[in-house]
Amino acid sequence: MAHILIVEDEDNIAVALEFLLTRAGHSHKRLSGGANALAEVRATRPDLILLDIMLPDVSGYDILRTLRAERDLARVHVLMMTARGSVVERKKALALGADGFIAKPFELSELRDEMARLLDPAS
Repeated sequence: MAHILIVEDEDNIAVALEFLLTRAGHSHKRLSGGANALAEVRATRPDLILLDIMLPDVSGYDILRTLRAERDLARVHVLMMTARGSVVERKKALALGADGFIAKPFELSELRDEMARLLDPAS
C-alpha cells in the first residue's frame, strides 16, 4: 500500500486521518507542523502528502511552493486541507500545484475518494 505523510496541527483531525489510513492499510507518519515537512519528504518520498494550509510555523502554501520547485519532489502528490474552504483558497492551492483540495470538516468518503484518485497509478 501507499506511504502517506500527514502534516496537520489539529490533533482531532490527525487522529481521524491516522485511523482512516490504518484501516485502509497505508503506512503513514504525522507531523504537527511544517518546519520538518520538507526534510521528511526528501527522506521518505511519500506517495501522498495530506497537507494543512494553516500550520503554526510554516504555511502549507510555502511547503507546496518549495515541493513544486524541487525537481526530485515535484511529482509527489499533495492534497491540501483547510478549514478556510473558499473558492479563493481552492484556486490558490491548485494554481500553486496542489493535486487536490479538501475543505475541513470533510466527509470521510470524500477524503477516501480523493486519496484513491491521487494514489491511482494512472493519475
